[in-house]
Formats: sequence, structure tokens, C-alpha cells
Amino acid sequence: MKKIALAALAISLIATPAAFAQQQNYKGGHYGHQQDRVITKRVATKTVVVKKTRWSRGHALPSTYRRNVVRDYHRYHLKTPPRGYQWVKADNDYALISITSGIISALVQAR
Repeated sequence: MKKIALAALAISLIATPAAFAQQQNYKGGHYGHQQDRVITKRVATKTVVVKKTRWSRGHALPSTYRRNVVRDYHRYHLKTPPRGYQWVKADNDYALISITSGIISALVQAR
């Protein structure tokens, strides 16, 4: 009888840690895992570079400025453009450019 009792006691001592190892705790969608979340923030600094371009006669005006066509040129005290030319506002200047090629033929500073 002692042998059976000792065998049962030994089996229960051996089986107890195995029973605890198999238990799983439900915590927020993760079974038995505790997950640490580290959030890092990146701060982006934006530097603004103001580039002042100097326009000159004979050079081509970039296509981004060619859309700023001045229709009421008399309001800005500009002369009537010849056929095939148009006034365009580029930065703080008015440029008389060729419609087809975009080459600057005259410049007037805005007042």
C-alpha cells in the first residue's frame, strides 16, 4: 500500500508543473503573451528655400510660369503685345514672351 501511495504522490508532484505550463491566460487577444508596444514619433522639419530667379531677355521662361497670362495688360501699364506674343507674370515681374517658344523678349518690373 505504501508503494501505491508513494507512486501516486510522485506522479502528482511531476504532473503539477506540467498542468500549470499548459494554462493560457486570455489578455486582449494574445494568449499568454505580453506584448510591449513602443511608439516612436518622427518630427519632420520643413525648410523653405526661397529661390529668386533673375529673368533675362533671350532665355526661355519655364513652363510653370507660362500659365500666368496677363489679359488686362493696360491695367498694369503694359503696352499691347505684338502678334504671337503675350504678357506673363513671373514672380514679381512681367515678361513678354513668344507664345510658341516661350523665349523672353521684354521684361517689366511690377510696381
